[in-house]
Amino acid sequence: MPPSPSRRTALQAAGATVLAAGLTNLTATAARAEDPSPDAPQLVTYTVPTGAPVNTGSFTVRVRVPGGSWQTLGVYRPTLAEIDPNTGSKKQYNSSLAHFDFSGQVEVEVTYIKGGVRKVRVRPDSYGIKPEVLADTLRFTLDRPRNIVVQINDDLFDSLHLFARETEKNRPEADDPDVLYFGPGVHTTADGFLNVPSGKTVYVHGGAVLKATVVFRDVQDSQLIGRGILAGTKSGGTLVESSKNINVGAVTMLNPNGYALQIGESTNVSVEGMCSFSSKGWGDGIDVFSSSHVTIDGVFMRNSDDCVAIYTHRWDYYGDTKHITVKNSTLWADVAHPINVGTHGNTDNPEVLENLTFKNLDICDHREPQMGYQGCLALNAGDSNLIRNVRVEGMRVEDFRWGQLIHMRIMYNTKYNTSVGRGIENVYVKDLSYTGKPLATCMMLGYDADHPIKDVTFENLVLNGAVIADSMKKPGWYLTTDFVPMHVNEHVTNLKFLTTAEAEAAAS
Repeated sequence: MPPSPSRRTALQAAGATVLAAGLTNLTATAARAEDPSPDAPQLVTYTVPTGAPVNTGSFTVRVRVPGGSWQTLGVYRPTLAEIDPNTGSKKQYNSSLAHFDFSGQVEVEVTYIKGGVRKVRVRPDSYGIKPEVLADTLRFTLDRPRNIVVQINDDLFDSLHLFARETEKNRPEADDPDVLYFGPGVHTTADGFLNVPSGKTVYVHGGAVLKATVVFRDVQDSQLIGRGILAGTKSGGTLVESSKNINVGAVTMLNPNGYALQIGESTNVSVEGMCSFSSKGWGDGIDVFSSSHVTIDGVFMRNSDDCVAIYTHRWDYYGDTKHITVKNSTLWADVAHPINVGTHGNTDNPEVLENLTFKNLDICDHREPQMGYQGCLALNAGDSNLIRNVRVEGMRVEDFRWGQLIHMRIMYNTKYNTSVGRGIENVYVKDLSYTGKPLATCMMLGYDADHPIKDVTFENLVLNGAVIADSMKKPGWYLTTDFVPMHVNEHVTNLKFLTTAEAEAAAS
């Protein structure tokens, strides 16, 4: 919400914080308006600053508190990618993004400017949003924060991404000496990087675009928060390296030149509500290397490479990766995997990836022609890695374009690996569902007797409404995996498919 004129004037007169030396076009604005009644609905919208990438040709978006006045949102332009499987060439598409904050309820109106609306789908499907459609305009109501995609006529690219977030709490003051505050407008730094000291907060206002890679290196107790955009960054969106107690909040990484977020040799890192788009090669979302106690919560990733990748050693990062949680998030891989674990490691001093949790996830898409790089859920142990103690619970997969639902493999991919992975063990997958066309064959492949996959259990695996279980009715000579379908080789042991009732009985 806008500050009072007197407060705004005072802060602007104060100027930018001295911690942000070298920043350009830094406008100080008030941190918060007068606190409204806690029960009153709130709606906060932001103006897209001049110089930001915009898309004005596809959608108009309006929002209002029920009974209030409509407010028109600005629309940013993310770019998305599709790979030609015959040539390897990439086609780039413009898409649309709008965002706002609210509490209570909000009504949303979306008009497709190009016209000719025949079909509307609001994704993820699990949200159950069925809009009212009148000609080329649709309306729906939200009663909680949602990151959604409005898809018109089955067009995957000319779509609207709408981030409806909760209103900010404890927004920092612009003149706080421990805050690097970026108010409305477009901001840069002298070298394209923003190095954050220990104990400092970077705040990017919802009407701000920061054209700099935010770097947390050898620091602790620092954070990047706000509702703003990081776009046109020189390198990736954000780097967390050799640091601890770092928080990355609900900013949006708009097509960085690299990973949206890279975490290496760090501990106690939380990622809460971050969103990202990419269209360039190696445009991963969040990559974790040799780190521990990382929580990724409420993110939206639409990427031109892996959405979430979890590894041990690579480059100058060394050490095990432990206690990683990804939850309450939406993943959309235009290229490669929504989730990929275990490719990179340390042949000379083998490492472990363990205690990994994936919970309450929506997978909107997966498109990857290469057989070795498929899998909405991919556990690929290479480079002498051992993957163990993995729990997947509540993963809903929508009809994806190209790939496999599950790919678990002990591999020796000579393009990236210098040795075969050691193994995969103790994996529990509960309430994984898929709705769509018949699946391509999933893979579960041990390497040999010394490099196996063992102790994998699926509880309540539901494929197009059918529960896949060892106890299901089937010809006696059929395998349960034939009904997935899934190819399992002889180096996989103790693989089980259970119903929920069977799992509960076994636990008791």
